[in-house]
Amino acid sequence: MAKSTPAIPTTTADPRRRATIPASGGDPAALLAEMQAMRAEDADWQGGRTWSMVYYIGPEHHAFLKQAHNLYFAENGLNPMAFKSLKRMESEVVQMSASMLNGGRDTVGTMTSGGTESILLTVKAARDRARKSRPWILRPELVAPKTIHVAFDKACHYFNVKPRYIDIGPDYRADVEAMRKAIGRNTILVAASAPQYPQGVIDPIAELGEICEAKGVPFHVDACFGGFLLPWIEKLGHDIPTFDFRVPGVTSMSADVHKFGYAAKGASVILYRDMSYLKHQFFVSTDWPGGIYASPSMPGTRPGGPIAAAWAAMKSVGEAGYLELAREAVAAAQELRDGVEAIEGLTVLGAAHSTVVAIGTTDGAVDIYAVADVLQDKGWSIDRQQTPACLHCTVNAHNRPQVPTFLVDLKEAAAHVAAHPELASEGNAAMYGMMAKVPVRGLVKLSVQKVMESMYGPDGTVPDLSQLGAAEDDGFVLQFMHKYGDQAMEMLDRVNGFRASIGGRLRRK
Repeated sequence: MAKSTPAIPTTTADPRRRATIPASGGDPAALLAEMQAMRAEDADWQGGRTWSMVYYIGPEHHAFLKQAHNLYFAENGLNPMAFKSLKRMESEVVQMSASMLNGGRDTVGTMTSGGTESILLTVKAARDRARKSRPWILRPELVAPKTIHVAFDKACHYFNVKPRYIDIGPDYRADVEAMRKAIGRNTILVAASAPQYPQGVIDPIAELGEICEAKGVPFHVDACFGGFLLPWIEKLGHDIPTFDFRVPGVTSMSADVHKFGYAAKGASVILYRDMSYLKHQFFVSTDWPGGIYASPSMPGTRPGGPIAAAWAAMKSVGEAGYLELAREAVAAAQELRDGVEAIEGLTVLGAAHSTVVAIGTTDGAVDIYAVADVLQDKGWSIDRQQTPACLHCTVNAHNRPQVPTFLVDLKEAAAHVAAHPELASEGNAAMYGMMAKVPVRGLVKLSVQKVMESMYGPDGTVPDLSQLGAAEDDGFVLQFMHKYGDQAMEMLDRVNGFRASIGGRLRRK
């Protein structure tokens, strides 16, 4: 199987030599220059050529966030008595976020280091609340659509909660009736998304909230991705499903300030309808020889910089600024959707609830992973998704000037891949295609585990993706792909076709 340039550049450091602390300190200016040089092959987020990971308004706001962050570079939010200013800013960020999401006078919450921590705390608080109110539950369960953020899976893994992931409907939204049936006596939490990440659609929050309220089960809306965008899209007059605390059954929400709130990285909020939920998030220890210890969230040390920068971002941008940024992002996303639909072989997946554009194919003539490889070679950073195979674009205002250029490159990439179907079995397209098609997911997990072990091993080198599977311990899937190439893909297509046929027959019965 032919190999192309790997997606992740390999390190140029000598793997036989491990880093040590230098005998004497280096020149700060030289070190800063070295760090700047290290960034040469990083994704170009300032130029608007990334479709995820970084949310950027412009150089002036960026410089302002650095100043706000650096004012609290050394402060520690662990002790609110020592740093009252940080506590005030955190409280105001929580209050402003609650107001934006239509929380009431009793809505409370904390800041966290990001969406994952917010979700971890949500599950932890629900589990501990259930221990108090329903102690007979020995195997607590979470019910959520399969599109819920993977951080919920991590939370269930950490806190010994059994996840029950429910199939979604053809519109990529949670299946309300299936969710209702899945809620049982062991359910400690139901979760849904506003919007979900893969296709950017909002789950039926109002309908699910009504069910959860009737059953007396806490209901979390994961708005980490859209919490600082959807309110402004709605105010601009766009018709989107109700998703926030206006739904009586919603008991908690999470929203990332460092996404469409345009704050510095490391800033999210977790909000609860009232203190009866939040109190189960806290950790308190009274017997440690070091003194009484109380923590509102997961870390011990809570860096002051992200809290300060989040406060500064929300205060400086303001409602008018957020509305204008949302207007630009919505316009950019629509331009991108229209352009994609005009390209032969490509289509947009999901409703236009947010500014996510998920790009899929209309038939088998264009392999979407191969399209991603071509775009990558042209300097674009884009996420690949599975079930269904598609590309993910998170569109913000800063991307709008680049949309026309991206569409030209996307059209060329799709045409090139259609004319060269062999690209589907080369490089990263082959790896992603193989991983998505293997029906035994435990084998995929083992291979990914091997990649992680390589990346975080003693040498700390980034693996050459084009060589994965060459080593005996790379995992069965990677070895299978490396050895058999196109034959492996054809075999998997036949297996999955047979499984789909059997599944269809069973459903008809």
